[in-house]
Amino acid sequence: MKRFTGFVIKEFYHIFRDYRTLLILFGMPAVQLLLFGYVVTNEIKDARIAIYDASKDEVTRKISEKVLSSGYFILEKNLKNYAEIGPTFREGKTKLVLVFGSNFAEKLQREGKADIQILGDASDPNTANILVNYASGIISNYLISVNIEKVPMRIIPEVRMQYNPGLKGVFMFVPGIMAMLLMLISALMTSLSITREKELGTMELLLVSPLRPIQIIIGKVIPYVLLAFIDSCIILGMGNFVFGVPIQGNLILLLFECLLYITMALSLGILISSITSSQQIAMTISLMALMLPTILLSGFIFPVENMPVILQVLCHAMPPKYFITIIKDIMLKGNGVSFIWKETLVMMSFTVIFILISIKKFKVRLA
Repeated sequence: MKRFTGFVIKEFYHIFRDYRTLLILFGMPAVQLLLFGYVVTNEIKDARIAIYDASKDEVTRKISEKVLSSGYFILEKNLKNYAEIGPTFREGKTKLVLVFGSNFAEKLQREGKADIQILGDASDPNTANILVNYASGIISNYLISVNIEKVPMRIIPEVRMQYNPGLKGVFMFVPGIMAMLLMLISALMTSLSITREKELGTMELLLVSPLRPIQIIIGKVIPYVLLAFIDSCIILGMGNFVFGVPIQGNLILLLFECLLYITMALSLGILISSITSSQQIAMTISLMALMLPTILLSGFIFPVENMPVILQVLCHAMPPKYFITIIKDIMLKGNGVSFIWKETLVMMSFTVIFILISIKKFKVRLA
């Protein structure tokens, strides 16, 4: 029994001396609990909205104040005319627009009812539906608080969903799945391809060949560029023809952005391969560092605005976040370069940074 007890104690010593085992045992559950606890929620707060008030009377002012004081909404801008609604939605910041008709208070007093439009950006249908329900509920509560007269007043919200009138979930999932699959295929396959050469000992043989190291890396990457690009075309085609996801914008621009994202993901795969020595480690890093963050921290399913500030900062360091925004802007909103140039520059910057770090790490490991 003493021998067995000594053996168990020895195993504890081995575990406590290995920081990687401790990290997996205690670090991963804590991190995942924090991520899921803060990210996985249906509550939405601080959503940016715009208001077009053609009446500008006391009632519309009170309703606007009640909406903005609820904690769910932040005023992005006051619109000067109805024509500004489309460009405002296309900028991507505004999630909801309230439109008050002219003579709102007068109609409410004289006819006992008045109309208000609630317009939602349904490129993210879940968020749009929740925000519309929030706004409708706040307006209903306002009416309950003022309906003390014999003739009750009614405000009838006219709800309209922009870019996705049917609130189809596939309009949200196609861009997100596309970002996740291209990231995994490009980064994971590239990292495994290069680490495989290291494991088999054939990387040294390649390096002493007439080809330069940069030519070897490019030669390894080109097949995956072509294959991943074909995958992107298949996803776009199935999304459009099978699920009815429209392509409102320029197709050439859309394909260029896909190619840029694939290049960025491949450069990340090269970076992972440059800091790992085995396929198992490369696969673990790729899956842990790419799949979970792409799902949780890219805005794919859960709105970034709901998260704590620290997680929002992490979200802005996730390349898939920018690609999903670009895909939605081009496919659903028909936006051009003037609307997505910032996200495009960010993805280009990620690509350059990953390549420069990879080159530096590659040279160090060769030395």
